[in-house]
Amino acid sequence: MRIVSLLPAATEWVAAFGATEALVGRSHACDFPPRVRSLPAVTRSRVAEGGDTRAIDDAVRATLAAGLSLYEVDLGALRALRPDVVLTQAQCAVCAVDLSGLEALLAGWAGTRPRLFSMAPMTFRAVLQEALHLARLLDRLPQAMAVLGAGERRLRRLRDRLGLPREADPATLPTVACIEWMEPLMTAGHWMPGLVEHAGGRAVLAGAGKPSPVVDWEALRATDPDVIAVMPCGFSLEQTRRDLHLLTERPGWGDLRAVRTGRVVLFDGNAYFNRPGPRLYRAAELLAAALYPDRIPPDELGVAPWEMAPLAHIPT
Repeated sequence: MRIVSLLPAATEWVAAFGATEALVGRSHACDFPPRVRSLPAVTRSRVAEGGDTRAIDDAVRATLAAGLSLYEVDLGALRALRPDVVLTQAQCAVCAVDLSGLEALLAGWAGTRPRLFSMAPMTFRAVLQEALHLARLLDRLPQAMAVLGAGERRLRRLRDRLGLPREADPATLPTVACIEWMEPLMTAGHWMPGLVEHAGGRAVLAGAGKPSPVVDWEALRATDPDVIAVMPCGFSLEQTRRDLHLLTERPGWGDLRAVRTGRVVLFDGNAYFNRPGPRLYRAAELLAAALYPDRIPPDELGVAPWEMAPLAHIPT
């Protein structure tokens, strides 16, 4: 089987299931594990990199308003790779090449068209179910069961370390606002509320299995969460630091409980939280360390400087 993956999360699952050798091409955003970077990239973004979250949002809206896809697919390069399967998604036209656009692009494909396999998990549980569907396609179901079984044990160990009952009263858990975009302000929906639950928290201003909503700043102030986790979609920790002023300069920032108590944490959203892939297990551990540093010291987790940074460690 020859596979081209246009979805970073799918690329990570393929590698986790030991099928990296089947990959013959990737999207420009597929960058993990590092060895996949040597594969030819068949896509590129129409939105220039380097802008802040406000500029990127403006460019995205302008591109979509013009009736264009945010991504270009090099059809000639894709044909040359002779894929049997192309992995894509049907969840978000902003995040990666989407199924409908790819179907239209392949309508004139000469010869046998590659099979399209689309992923669109809306909850944490669905992330794992979609991974199993992919494993069946790859004929790697035993390997997938081993990977997911290890992940489940990892989550159980995390829960045990937190000392929380399996059915903890949500009202007793710290509230967490997961910031997925800074301008406009968006909180993380889809699988993120479920992930927050695994980390021992309760997500606010977003619903499990629902798209990430645009949130009014005053709504965040009124909710006044215990913890603010900043993890912009597609951003590294360095990029998030650069744009942090879009939050800190808002009126009343310093009055928020999370700010006053030093419980604002920045994360590498692109690596751990924004992709519905196998690194979500690590994401749960990182978030738990932010929520319960007394029970799960970040040092014990071996947290790298680029994975997360508490507000106190953010240069002013």
